[in-house]
Amino acid sequence: MRQRDTLLVWNERVRLFAGFLNALALGLVGFAVLRPLTEDVALLSGLSAGWAAVGLAIHVAAHYVMGQLKKEDVPDDL
Repeated sequence: MRQRDTLLVWNERVRLFAGFLNALALGLVGFAVLRPLTEDVALLSGLSAGWAAVGLAIHVAAHYVMGQLKKEDVPDDL
């Protein structure tokens, strides 16, 4: 496999994993905050805030994972 192909495969895997983390975070925030809000505001509790914080942390982790994308080295003589 050529170096460029390896780089493309790496970047695609990083993007897929970041998308998975982002979807997981969105699901947690939706379950922790939006579901209780639609049923009854009194159902919001510290537990909901905790799960929302976990979802936010996973979302931040997805941003960190996206930072692991690699660029192709291009010669300076072009």
